[in-house]
Amino acid sequence: MAWSNARNRALQERAQQVIPGGMYGHMSTALLPADFPQYFRRGQGCRVWDADGNEYVDFMCAYGPNLLGYNDPAVQAAAAAQQALGDVLNGPGEVMVELAERFVAQVSHAQWAMFCKNGTDATTMAMVIARAHTGRKVILAARDAYHGADPWCVPLARSAGTVPEDRAHVVYYAYNDPQSLADAMRKHAGDVAAVFATPFRHDVFRDQEAPDPEYAQAARRLCDESGALLVVDDIRAGFRLARDCSWSLLGIAPDLSCWGKCFANGHPISAVLGAEHARAAARQIFVTGSFWFAAVPMAAGVATLKQIADTDYLERLQSAGQALRDGLDARARAHGFALRQSGPAAMPQILFEDDPDFRLGYAWTAECLRQGAYFHPYHNMFLSAAHTAADIEEALGAADRAFEAVRRQRAALRPAPQIAGIVQMLAHA
Repeated sequence: MAWSNARNRALQERAQQVIPGGMYGHMSTALLPADFPQYFRRGQGCRVWDADGNEYVDFMCAYGPNLLGYNDPAVQAAAAAQQALGDVLNGPGEVMVELAERFVAQVSHAQWAMFCKNGTDATTMAMVIARAHTGRKVILAARDAYHGADPWCVPLARSAGTVPEDRAHVVYYAYNDPQSLADAMRKHAGDVAAVFATPFRHDVFRDQEAPDPEYAQAARRLCDESGALLVVDDIRAGFRLARDCSWSLLGIAPDLSCWGKCFANGHPISAVLGAEHARAAARQIFVTGSFWFAAVPMAAGVATLKQIADTDYLERLQSAGQALRDGLDARARAHGFALRQSGPAAMPQILFEDDPDFRLGYAWTAECLRQGAYFHPYHNMFLSAAHTAADIEEALGAADRAFEAVRRQRAALRPAPQIAGIVQMLAHA
């Protein structure tokens, strides 16, 4: 079937009448090449079908939630069984206790768990717990790191409707820079409630950056010395780098960790996990939501955590990611391109060398789309346990044809105008 986006365009036109901007948030295609589909019909395994029926080998996994693959049979069966009993009731189902038990058993630093819905819920809850625990105000966060979309943490480039007071007590340090973190801690000595850190630097439009062990150790030491809590925001990377908190790979145990996206394989739930000494503060705060205690996502979480503990899902998705990385590098070089592939193989960032205005990246991802592979031009991507060797080969074939098409068009390519301002702003940040 020939690639088409007629239905998607019709849906976008209808949406413009009833949804501000037609779409909003991180899944908006406003900054993507024009042909990227906004609406999707279904997903299965590592594949998605858009509203026009076009099929893609998918490397976004719904921006992370699908760890095992779309519609994993065991997860879906657990969710359906719980749905038959009830979902949103007067209180949580008993499955909440089992989910908390399994999560605490899986994550080495954790002695308790609290559940919510979105990543922003979890990071905000962690912030409130840290302030309750310490009686302090200041939050230290890495500059440009993404911790959610509440006014205190929404990216500055997208912060319309917020006021400086919303982040008056958020102080920024340079990621991977122990001295910058120490300076921020010293400047606000006695008033730092928490240090927030992502498992690795995964800012959009930029190469990803692994954490320096010295930086991670400094964060732990400075928190211990000051009484602040160390919070690892594992919303994006959780269970794609390790079967434990991502910083366990560095030998670092945080006081709190934030989880979301993938631990229920696409079902809506997130969590804060904590050490024993933060339990009393967690009991003191008031946080809640009408749908936070829904039982169906919790049942999906139990089924997902079972596979995390008992299967080779992690080795499979990491192996698939490395095969993709190696194959893309070889095919790019064969067509005269050089790629910058950064970050973990399971969460790749793919940028082109000598492409400051993203004209190559945008043209290549747009062409990959038409060839049946869904890559992203500026956001980190995600592998799932459903990606097989055959799927990777199929995607590499699509990528190869796209490299050839971009090679032929290269002289005529133009910058991506929709992102020029953002890229310029980041370059001068």
